[in-house]
Amino acid sequence: MRRFLVAAAFAVTSFAPALAAGADDYPTHPLKLIVPFAPGGGNDTVARAVAQKLAPMLGQPIVVDNRGGAGGALGAELAAHSPADGYTLFLGGVGSQVVNPLLHAKLPYDADKDFAPVAMLAKAPLVLVVRASVPARDIAQFIALAKAKPGTLNYASNGNGSSSHLAALMFASMAGIDIVHVPYKGLAPALKDLLAGDVQLMFSSVVAILPHIKSGELRALAVTGSKRLAILPDVPTVAEAGLTGYEAASWYGLFVPAGTPPAIVDRLNADVQKVLADADVQRAFANDGAEAAPGSPAAFAAYVKADRERLGKVVRAARLTAAE
Repeated sequence: MRRFLVAAAFAVTSFAPALAAGADDYPTHPLKLIVPFAPGGGNDTVARAVAQKLAPMLGQPIVVDNRGGAGGALGAELAAHSPADGYTLFLGGVGSQVVNPLLHAKLPYDADKDFAPVAMLAKAPLVLVVRASVPARDIAQFIALAKAKPGTLNYASNGNGSSSHLAALMFASMAGIDIVHVPYKGLAPALKDLLAGDVQLMFSSVVAILPHIKSGELRALAVTGSKRLAILPDVPTVAEAGLTGYEAASWYGLFVPAGTPPAIVDRLNADVQKVLADADVQRAFANDGAEAAPGSPAAFAAYVKADRERLGKVVRAARLTAAE
């Protein structure tokens, strides 16, 4: 027994430096970045902008692997069940890590237990717009109008459970107003009916709707993030306009499978912070209506938890389910 214990202790102490050396040598071959949506769109833009700058820092190529389907669940499942060795990265977001777990009783992955957060990459606030014919020039006037005419103002969304839907639900709850939801299958048909006058307002991604704000067809009342956007500097946040504590934004973050060595997570986070400070990356984000959001793994984890708690209240109050 004594010989066995000595041998076991020797084996453990001999193996520990090998583990450390492995982390120090990381990475030794190409990495894969799983994006749970099809090419094009904000997720793909953020992923490719980051991968292009991160690869030279790591000294290895990063292959962007688009695995769209089931609202991000297919790509998330693939990433969750990949080896925890630092060679599979995952571009998670509010859909895969927050909304899916809230709306679906069963998922093929656990958003908390199957992933380790590495770094927040970017936030993409929405903008609340109304048709030019709506007699409200700011949030206070709009809330007063909605209270005077409850149930008569219709808002479009990209679909039930979408970011635009949840942002509107949170807004209506905090403002104490009754506005009517009209869900669409995506942004394009929603925007078409908004411009046609079939609905009066919408919470939308900024880039898609910016030309119509500039043309005067639509009026921007507020943005949903924690600060104003550089591309809409004169438009206040919803919180600034009176609904203190309101924040609703799409976000993108980097995850790895749970169990990935902490040294690798720290290495990736440190390099990502340099990537997010890069002017080319910030420009690519801005062109898609997003802004870099640097921070530590712990800060990122705390944000995801707070976002799920915030949106969870909205989902439960509205009794939303994936079937709706």
